[in-house]
Amino acid sequence: MGDTMASKEFLKQLHGYGLTTAHILYRRPDHPWLLQSYLWQEYDLHPHFPELNKFLGFWREKLEGPLHSVTVAHSRLIKPAEIKAVDGMFTLN
Repeated sequence: MGDTMASKEFLKQLHGYGLTTAHILYRRPDHPWLLQSYLWQEYDLHPHFPELNKFLGFWREKLEGPLHSVTVAHSRLIKPAEIKAVDGMFTLN
């Protein structure tokens, strides 16, 4: 079958990256009283979020719509399995 490589997203997850979603509200340049929504999603590192901060820096420098607020959700998709102790044993006939 040949050599297979894991995707770069999977390799990031193995190095501690988790899926980060940012809900960005920004003001329209032509109508500053109007808020518009933008959804950003990428693999990033908690708690400093370097990828999100890089994107927000780009936004501030290059885009006209000033940021109003950013709400962030983050989840590591690869994490240790949960093991729960069992206090009893049940047998079925």
